[in-house]
Amino acid sequence: MDALEKQGLILKETRKSRLSNSLVIVVAADSRLRILSARDLAGKQVERIALADPQSVPAGIYSRKYLEKLKLWPAVARKVVPTENVRAALLLVARGEAPLGIVYLTDAAAEPGVRIVGTFPPDSHPPIVYPMALTRAAGPEAPAFAAYLRGPAARALFEGQGFSVLDRAR
Repeated sequence: MDALEKQGLILKETRKSRLSNSLVIVVAADSRLRILSARDLAGKQVERIALADPQSVPAGIYSRKYLEKLKLWPAVARKVVPTENVRAALLLVARGEAPLGIVYLTDAAAEPGVRIVGTFPPDSHPPIVYPMALTRAAGPEAPAFAAYLRGPAARALFEGQGFSVLDRAR
């Protein structure tokens, strides 16, 4: 969205932060691994951690920043199995190929093969925000669609998928 705004392709006044997400720690649904806090990630019971690439993928970067804040990153970094994206990290855990992973709540909620065992505090990393805006090239039906996305029906759908809804219907 920032890139589109810099290029002048959106109607700036319509830009709103609509949704937010959380980072969670997941294990396979049938795992016996006990994780009580993020500090356990540095322990001996965790050998590998599936994580979207902490050098280039937002979820990995956010995770790394939180673990650095806790001074755990040096111990955790050598355990990281970097993946192309969150879904790939999630799949490694669901298949039992990695004992644990850090993914978005919305992705974890959609995968029956994993169980959430921890949540990163919202203030532990940069905000995970999904904005929406009308483009300059939007057709006449776009404002009505944007209004729908801000309304109660879409809110229920978003919340049902694990998103936090940030702005209220107007």
